[in-house]
Amino acid sequence: MSTALVTGATAGIGLSFAHALAERGHDVVLVARDRARLENVSDELQAKYGVGTEILVADLTDRAETGKVAERVADRARPVDLLVNNAGYSLKGSFLRHDVTEEEANFDVLCRAVMVLSHAAGNAMRDRGHGAIVNVSSVASFITSGTYSANKSYVTVFTEGLAAELKGSGVTATVLCPGFTHTEFHQRADVDMSSIPEFMWLDADRLVRDCLDDVSKGRVVSVPSPQYKAIVAALRVVPRSLVRRQGGSVHRPRK
Repeated sequence: MSTALVTGATAGIGLSFAHALAERGHDVVLVARDRARLENVSDELQAKYGVGTEILVADLTDRAETGKVAERVADRARPVDLLVNNAGYSLKGSFLRHDVTEEEANFDVLCRAVMVLSHAAGNAMRDRGHGAIVNVSSVASFITSGTYSANKSYVTVFTEGLAAELKGSGVTATVLCPGFTHTEFHQRADVDMSSIPEFMWLDADRLVRDCLDDVSKGRVVSVPSPQYKAIVAALRVVPRSLVRRQGGSVHRPRK
């Protein structure tokens, strides 16, 4: 039986990954900050799917704790066959209004942890000749809406480069780029999303299933749903000056 490790596994897309992987027969290593929530998810997966679970309590803003997760990913005696770098959050408001320490912590979770864990997984998996890495990015990575877009752009481009480096090794790297998704993500960020039409919202379970299908096909970029595939295709060819103009309006200072 193979083992998957999922960061941010107690809510939203990460929780959907945990359930989808357990349903497919993977043992699951669950990583998040809240032990109680981790234990609840662990118990649920064991009871519902009969798989083995392991919990790792880790705050990915802390380098030492991220290092412990990397050690687990790289453990050759207990191999991780599929890594899902999902943990993340968004800061409300514009870059210059935030304390820089907030931005640094956000960068550590969205970018540094992805790099560190992908490095650990990529080396361990390449030595074994098989495995898969999934990094959760966003359609926001193709626009210029503050540091969230910048951080997610790093994840997208980083994963594309990693996939090229791993080509022919038996290991794949896939970046998932969802749009608006029904999770607690926006509530936690205290962002009002009421203006977004319903047809633009995705179901987390469905997009995770579609992503895992793309992983099995060796696809590098996974964009769920026809509407977001069309949006990303357009953003790749639209002049960047237009993209910047739209992105700049999102963070225009309040009067």
